[in-house]
Amino acid sequence: MITPKTILITGCSTGIGYETAITLKERGHNVIASARNQDDVIRLKQEGLTAVQLDLADSSSINRGFNEALELAQGTIDVLFNNGAFGQPGAVEDLTRDVLRFQFETNLFGTHELTNLVIPFMRKQGHGRIIYNSSILGLVAMRYRGAYNASKYALEGLADTLRLELDGSNIAVSLIEPGPILTHFRQNSFALYKKNIDCENSFHRLTYQTMEERLQKEGAAVPFTLPASAVVKKVIHAVESVRPKIHYYVTFPTYLFAFLKRILPAAWLDNLVKRV
Repeated sequence: MITPKTILITGCSTGIGYETAITLKERGHNVIASARNQDDVIRLKQEGLTAVQLDLADSSSINRGFNEALELAQGTIDVLFNNGAFGQPGAVEDLTRDVLRFQFETNLFGTHELTNLVIPFMRKQGHGRIIYNSSILGLVAMRYRGAYNASKYALEGLADTLRLELDGSNIAVSLIEPGPILTHFRQNSFALYKKNIDCENSFHRLTYQTMEERLQKEGAAVPFTLPASAVVKKVIHAVESVRPKIHYYVTFPTYLFAFLKRILPAAWLDNLVKRV
């Protein structure tokens, strides 16, 4: 018998967030989905979900969205699933300070701000679960993903620290590391690449041509890609299990590279990653 929980999820317009919101609602939970754009919020409501507008890059939107969610939840939020994020492609030397900052505003700073809003309520109610959707790129860095790598490495560090600091509070912290998942992530990344990277004047322009093909490819771009439902299964365990795990690996590449990072010298791992 599943005990229904009130769950706030960020980044629910498409992909992992959307699939998670739908599935958890079908399992009897009280789901409050959030999305950055108001048009997506309207669509989610039309599809039967409870939804609020919440832009992780905007503090006023975070506070407004959280307060609305709290009112809808009648003051109790059992689970926060920090899912909202995006990926800015490009070589590190081609990332301006503003572009890197914008990556962190959503993937780290906004997520951190929302988490800090919910913690006092979880402490007061005596329980809670905070789930972060991280990435294989929070464990192992890969070329031309520096902004995203950095944001997810930082997210892992904050989550690990928070877990230690919440010891004894009955608030569990879990990290999900998906790896390649079939979503709109690449399409969104391609738009940001075109907007923020000066390809023509870059040392890496020839490599970018190959990267553009991958970002625009329909369907799975790499082996072992799984559907969003594979991540949802891990979220279900983190939400419903008596003892949620600290780390949830989803795809074969995540299991593999998490293992290799523990056993291989850094230079060996670098040589392997460069071939991916």
